[in-house]
Amino acid sequence: MEYIFLFIGLVAGAAVAWFLSNSKLNKRVQARLLEAESQAEAIKRDKLLEVKEKFLNKKAELEKEVQQRDQKLQQSENRLRQKEMQLNQRHEDLQRKHQEADAVRDNLEIQLSLLNDKKEELDKLQHQEREKLEMISGLSAADAKNRLIESLKEEAKTEAASYINDIMDDAKMTANKEAKKIVIQTIQRIGTETAVENSVSVFHIENDEMKGRIIGREGRNIRALEAACGVEIVVDDTPEAIVISAFDPVRREIARLALHQLVADGRIHPARIEEVVAKVQKQVEEEIIETGKRTTIDLGIHGLHPELIRIIGKMKYRSSYGQNLLQHARETANLCAVMASELGLNPKKAKRAGLLHDIGKVPDEETEMAHAEYGMHIAERYKEKPDICNAIGAHHDEIEMTSLIAPIVQICDAISGARPGARREIVEAYIKRLNDLEKIALSYPGVTKTYAIQAGRELRVIVGADKIDDKQTEQLSAEIAQKIQNEMTYPGQVKITVIRETRAVNYAR
Repeated sequence: MEYIFLFIGLVAGAAVAWFLSNSKLNKRVQARLLEAESQAEAIKRDKLLEVKEKFLNKKAELEKEVQQRDQKLQQSENRLRQKEMQLNQRHEDLQRKHQEADAVRDNLEIQLSLLNDKKEELDKLQHQEREKLEMISGLSAADAKNRLIESLKEEAKTEAASYINDIMDDAKMTANKEAKKIVIQTIQRIGTETAVENSVSVFHIENDEMKGRIIGREGRNIRALEAACGVEIVVDDTPEAIVISAFDPVRREIARLALHQLVADGRIHPARIEEVVAKVQKQVEEEIIETGKRTTIDLGIHGLHPELIRIIGKMKYRSSYGQNLLQHARETANLCAVMASELGLNPKKAKRAGLLHDIGKVPDEETEMAHAEYGMHIAERYKEKPDICNAIGAHHDEIEMTSLIAPIVQICDAISGARPGARREIVEAYIKRLNDLEKIALSYPGVTKTYAIQAGRELRVIVGADKIDDKQTEQLSAEIAQKIQNEMTYPGQVKITVIRETRAVNYAR
């Protein structure tokens, strides 16, 4: 566009010059033309400056773009140079590793050559030693072969023993299943009636007039009878019945028989009461001995000391948490015999131990020992065999078991005591007692779970392995036992077992 304006200006100038040369114009026109020419020159200069400025700007932009491209090229060159250096370094590393590998291979070849030389030397030495041994021992090849066979036989025996051990381990793995099977078979083969004792006896009379005679003037007869027998006699509005209350079944039986004879005779006064009670006591003692003899004969147990027979008879008048003790002993004896025969042991010994296992519950003297330990001492006193005594003393884990009969007695005692109907207990009270046991154990820090098992005879406490160490478990067991002993009322004894274990569980999906 600027060039067009320049061309127009030149043409206009030429035309003006031509016009001036060919015509006579006045000065005014000439002045105008000069002025126009000067304006054209000014416009020309402005346009040239503008074009030059744009040219310089374009040049500066191009130079800047070129400079940026140069910088990029320089950066690319730097990166390529760096990669080249890295490749060179890797190449040098590879060459060095190849050299090291060649050196190792050469070294191995040298060592292999040395080993071959050594092997040849060893072969020669072995051959020489073999020749020397043959010369010294005088053994032929056949003799050496026989000796080798003998050594192989010994090795085979060793492997056979290892195989037998594997079989024994496998048997141990299946022992739990077999034990359950034996226990079930034993229970199925033994069926006895359920015997539950009360702490009261009811004496029936023909009419209520006899109640007044039994009470006597100002209650002297009933007081004399209570003092002589050691019981409590309750005479209330119950028609034709008198209640005899005592926790000792022997005293209740003496009182019942004495009342029966007094009512039948009709003579009721304090002197006669004391006479009849003394007579009845002798009869009961004779009945105790007769019961013991009859029990041993029924069970086929012979050679017992007369004092042990008397203790067995006394069991008839004792109860353990509502279960008649003699019936429990007879049932345990039969269970022990059957289980021992299932296991291939002596059933007579097992039956004897089962019958005597609770003799410590009917002591003639006061003792602070547990009934199992006291029963063991009684059996030792009357010359029972050591395995029988151990079974009696260990059936509640007071002492260590040293015979195979001991665990059988323990298991059968638990079966007889824990079977449904064997022992009397209100369900709500039973559940509450078990819950209280578990709550006491859970109150200690570090305890995660508690389980009351075996009808409340054992409390298993599971603790966190990261919270309590082995030494603290023993202390925790003792503390829980002491707290249960101080705060709860329960029959027999409660075994507290604290278990500390670590488990890692993952799942393969």
